[in-house]
Amino acid sequence: MAAVQGINTDRRTLSTDIGEFEYDYLVIATGSTNNFFNFEPIKQQLFPLKSVVNALDIRSFIMQNLELAAITQDAAKRATLMNIAIIGGGPAGVEVAGALAEMKRYVFPKDFPNLDFSQMNIVLFEAAPRLLSAMSEHASAMSLRDIQRLGIQVQLNTMVEDYRADLIYLKGGGTFSTATVIWTAGVKGNPLAGLAADCIVGGNRIAVNDYNQVKGYDHIFAIGDVASQTDTENPKGLPMLAPVAVQQAHHLAKNLQRLEKNQDLQAFSYHNKGVMATIGKNKAVVDLPKVKFQGIFAWFVWMFVHILLLVGFRNKIITFFDWFINYINYDRPLGLIIRRFHKTYTEE
Repeated sequence: MAAVQGINTDRRTLSTDIGEFEYDYLVIATGSTNNFFNFEPIKQQLFPLKSVVNALDIRSFIMQNLELAAITQDAAKRATLMNIAIIGGGPAGVEVAGALAEMKRYVFPKDFPNLDFSQMNIVLFEAAPRLLSAMSEHASAMSLRDIQRLGIQVQLNTMVEDYRADLIYLKGGGTFSTATVIWTAGVKGNPLAGLAADCIVGGNRIAVNDYNQVKGYDHIFAIGDVASQTDTENPKGLPMLAPVAVQQAHHLAKNLQRLEKNQDLQAFSYHNKGVMATIGKNKAVVDLPKVKFQGIFAWFVWMFVHILLLVGFRNKIITFFDWFINYINYDRPLGLIIRRFHKTYTEE
């Protein structure tokens, strides 16, 4: 294990925290990181959702807030502790909103019977005019309908301007009181230091040519979220999706073999097999190149595809049975608090 600190392109070496490593060809696949935009100075007050650690932080923080809400006598403070805000209406924002709605209805009341969860407000803020803006308008409309039926408040065309002292401030006026803000408003590339400045383009991604070569370097390649390969349909770069990275990896492996044989490289072309998003139990939307559908069938398709993408037969079987049990039983052991407070509250 080593942390890469930068690339020395002239010497063809990587600087790491355990020394330098030479390379003949370098493949950068460092993915993406959260893009907090102008919220970077207060990002420690926000909860991203890009890893298992992030998910555990969110779960524990919400449970600890509910513990405090159950004992506070201040109605305003109780509302702040119970309310949840989600910033960003993409696939991650829609999915976490649906999961929280189901927890509010089926799970939380069992753990906290003395709290009135009809007073808990879960609000999804989206600056764009529709949810899932990268998908079809049909998928956006269906996801909005389903998420509102779950009891989630959706505010479209709403820009969050600031967050301080447990208050979300909206552009144009208005506030929302909450101690929990989940950030799903976007990601950006996570490039390595040492590349020429003109290699980094919009979204903090590395510009690559049709062969996934970093522009200006014939021995350095980039694939996945960190790479930006443009074409007529994607002038800002291919979408930051797992299928893009998988296809690029398979293609680049073959091109590296061709380089070893002194053969010409073959250009990469992304084959869009479709996109999908899940909202909650029996609720999902699927956009395939020739057909679009939603509902329970879309939800089962979403589950089937994600199980197939898991590594290892054992993981596929375990996940299948785990999801099946969760499908017929909402009583999940979510009350385990294993993370520290993200921020501290004191009773006055």
